[in-house]
Amino acid sequence: MTGTARNRYWKTSTEMKKIILLMAMAAAGLSGCDRRPAPLKIDNALTADEIAAGRLTPEVMWKMRRAGSSSLSPDGTRLLYTLTDYNMAENRGVTTVWTEEIATGKCRQLTDGTSNSAAPQWSADGQSVWFLSDRGGSMQVWRMAADGTHARQITGAGGGEGIPDVEGFGVAPDEKHIWWVQTVHVAARKSSDVHNDLPESKARIYDDLMVRHWDYWDEGDHRHIFVAELGDGLVTGGKDIIGAEAAWDAPLAPYFDMAEIAWNPAGTKLAYTCKPLTGTAYAVSTDSDIFVYDVATGATENICKPRTVPKGECAGEAGEVRDLPDEMPGYDKYPVWSPDGEKIAFRSMRRAGNESDKERLLVYDCTTGATEDLTEDFDYNAMNVVWDGNGELYFIAPIEATHQLCRTALTDGEAEVLTRGDHDINAFTMAGGRIVAEVCTISMATEFYEINPADGAMKRISKINRPVYDAVKMGEVQKRWVRTTDGKQMLTWVILPPDFDATKKYPVLLYCQGGPQSVVSQFWSYRWNFQLMAAQGYIVVAPNRRGLPSFGQEWLDQISGDYSGQNIRDYLSAIDDVAREPWADADRMGCVGASYGGYSVYYLAGCHEKRFKAFIAHCGIYDFDSMYGETEELWFVNNDYGGPYWDPKNATAQRSYANSPHKSAAKWDTPILIVTGEKDYRIPYTQSLEAFTAARVRGIPARLVEFEDEAHQVFKPQNSLVWNREFFGWLDKYVKQE
Repeated sequence: MTGTARNRYWKTSTEMKKIILLMAMAAAGLSGCDRRPAPLKIDNALTADEIAAGRLTPEVMWKMRRAGSSSLSPDGTRLLYTLTDYNMAENRGVTTVWTEEIATGKCRQLTDGTSNSAAPQWSADGQSVWFLSDRGGSMQVWRMAADGTHARQITGAGGGEGIPDVEGFGVAPDEKHIWWVQTVHVAARKSSDVHNDLPESKARIYDDLMVRHWDYWDEGDHRHIFVAELGDGLVTGGKDIIGAEAAWDAPLAPYFDMAEIAWNPAGTKLAYTCKPLTGTAYAVSTDSDIFVYDVATGATENICKPRTVPKGECAGEAGEVRDLPDEMPGYDKYPVWSPDGEKIAFRSMRRAGNESDKERLLVYDCTTGATEDLTEDFDYNAMNVVWDGNGELYFIAPIEATHQLCRTALTDGEAEVLTRGDHDINAFTMAGGRIVAEVCTISMATEFYEINPADGAMKRISKINRPVYDAVKMGEVQKRWVRTTDGKQMLTWVILPPDFDATKKYPVLLYCQGGPQSVVSQFWSYRWNFQLMAAQGYIVVAPNRRGLPSFGQEWLDQISGDYSGQNIRDYLSAIDDVAREPWADADRMGCVGASYGGYSVYYLAGCHEKRFKAFIAHCGIYDFDSMYGETEELWFVNNDYGGPYWDPKNATAQRSYANSPHKSAAKWDTPILIVTGEKDYRIPYTQSLEAFTAARVRGIPARLVEFEDEAHQVFKPQNSLVWNREFFGWLDKYVKQE
């Protein structure tokens, strides 16, 4: 499903924790003579054979370093960021903290590979760095000097077993208080909790939804925000501002994005996102709100819900009190305080139950209580909002299959697109009059670019994966506009193999995007990588079919309630357009996709009219009826299917279920590879089992690859190599061969 703002912090493996605990010299930092485990061995160097081949392979891709969590120092002279490296043999990675001097490009590694470090943040004076580390046995907040020395632990009573992991944190600007997020057990769900005289029992007991979410079962644990004073020693206490018995999460499940929590400039108030609903009400609703917690008084205010007011403020009989209507029943997220602390900007979806509605940029006035929409006339989403010091707000917007930096002012409310070009700006940071962004393209993993705020000009300032780019040839990326069956123009990326020869014919892959409402942009993926597919000799066709963002809300909305409609015809328009090229072999074409893309594969398998020689569906929806009862976030299927299958008066829903892919399995005639994760609770693995059963009973060549320790995506290094070998092995067998 949709993947916006999915920034989980890295969690240590069980093996890594055991190693650290055995070494048992916790809290000693990087300096001194502490006895700590040896750093994870990382060898990113390409072999002679890999250099000679000059092609991107799965093995080469896993040698690439992954950058993230960047922020400029308060004076704008240094960039703080993380790098993650992997050891394939040990099937794990390590994340370290780095700085780069903007003027010279000089880089310094602040933490080593003996433990994982994440979420680094500058101190107010830029002389030290706060960060998360598991070096003490559990993930806790630490502080070190800006050169990486003198590290000391801030939260957790010494670390070790039984100390809850800190999953995110934020230090107040005046550095007098800190918030952090940790798991709290608030409800009895396990049988050993309900029947405590039977501690070895292994059941879960529920009276209401949701019993599981994304990749975990509800066992009564929720993420809560804690606030405490900062002193010279360990912070071991803290107030649970969500409530010790509150059975909901802040930040929101399942992604627990710490960007949903923000201090005001004075460090006296904390704004955060929460959806205080439980059970079925939670499962069918996207109604999250922005709450403001006052550190001094302990009072909490919901700035998104109407107040109960007397007659003097709204119409009514004398002395009557009534509620104003709820004008924000959808997602409200990501509060960001203005520099003067008088306003809060946040992102808001107007429609209830629609997780892919337009993300409006709203500004709440803390004095008057008024809320203003700054992007009412801007037909794109507003993401990653940042205030500058001049009353302007900068944000990222998806525009025509790219992500660009934009800005708007409170005075005129007109949004200006600052940058141009075929790239994705995924995050950015501002300080000292400087902007530095995390940028990627279809041909480049994340690198750091400086952006001129005057004209949007971009200059690359990092060389994180230069050794790979110097050795590996990337294929040409073409930007193609395809005419659809209803006469519209659809942007389609076409990625050609390296050393492309227009006099030859190449096998072709149609890529079906998931989401279903997630843009096919200039993204770099370590799972579905277009350049990796092209490097194996395939032409990749990646259309921005109906239902994808960045082309206006009308284009986006078409897919809801009409999965089998225009967006399916868009797929065929794209592949047919490219198939007419002399260098595209129309007799050797495959179709691949995950999630909604997996559904697309299943659906096209019943109506492709012999276009494709092979299909690959990863975690796809096969049977709409069973999917409704198996998935967890019911607001999603209610919005996208139109409702439940049992309502005969709901015409939209009945059309959706009538066009479920399993209804056309009798028409399947093409080999299909089916991949799933056992821990996928969004589109449960049983959907894949149903499809595999149908294919084999009908005598169709099929293969099932089921990962017992993965969910909706495949993340672990060795699992990824298995995935890629099976993926390309299937295509080479049924598509590539003449």
